[in-house]
Amino acid sequence: MTTATPLADAPATYEPGSSTTDANSIKTRPATLRMLGAELRLLLRDPVTTTFVVAFPIIAMLIIGGVFGTQPNEVFPVNPSHWYVASYFTTVIGATGLIMLPVHIASYRERGVLRRFAAAGFPRWSFALAQLVVGLITVAVAGALLLAVAAPVYGIPEVDDLGRVILAATLGAIAFIAIGVLLGTVLPTARSAQAVGLLLFFPSFLLGVGGPPPAVMGDALGTISEWLPLGLVTQAVREPWLGIGSANTALVVTAVLAIVGVLLAGRRTAL
Repeated sequence: MTTATPLADAPATYEPGSSTTDANSIKTRPATLRMLGAELRLLLRDPVTTTFVVAFPIIAMLIIGGVFGTQPNEVFPVNPSHWYVASYFTTVIGATGLIMLPVHIASYRERGVLRRFAAAGFPRWSFALAQLVVGLITVAVAGALLLAVAAPVYGIPEVDDLGRVILAATLGAIAFIAIGVLLGTVLPTARSAQAVGLLLFFPSFLLGVGGPPPAVMGDALGTISEWLPLGLVTQAVREPWLGIGSANTALVVTAVLAIVGVLLAGRRTAL
């Protein structure tokens, strides 16, 4: 993790206790934008982001996507390569929420950066908002890169219901970004955040996204894979994308996860 902090962008004249609402709103907006700009710059320097959010899903997709051929069968109702391209898109969401953000935020807590944000005059909600925007940008960019790599190798599967796919991906991203913010504000150090994030990410990845399809799993593992948070997000994205189902239940649960996650993360960052 980089040791740089965005404190240099803090407005030196901001007074948290100011009684003038208009003055506060005028000063808060540039402060929040500066925090967002600083967070985006730090994101580009973070090797964890490059490895887990960009490189890992692409490499895993290239390896697994070609294992089962290209012909539908009794296990895969569609082209298996397309099944994994659609599935690995959500790996980006899981990596962002379970690895990138918790490590990033916990490193801030470990170094006392969050306390200095408050002392510099940043409103508490601005940090959570900055992480949400950064997380959404990360998911969009990393997802686009994954599809760009998949296109000449396996082809990008035709989207059957674009609106539902975008809705599911957005809700899933918000849910996992909120989980990442929550983990980062609870775990005491960057190392502990990385350990917990990896323990949560890889079972979710292997059972809910990048491993064998549920049809070939045992009953217990198949049930677990279908109800893991990342598995639900994957169902909500993959089924309308490939035209193999509506995934209504998965979409509703994903929306609930997003709402609950945002409330919990917001409450935590407001403490």
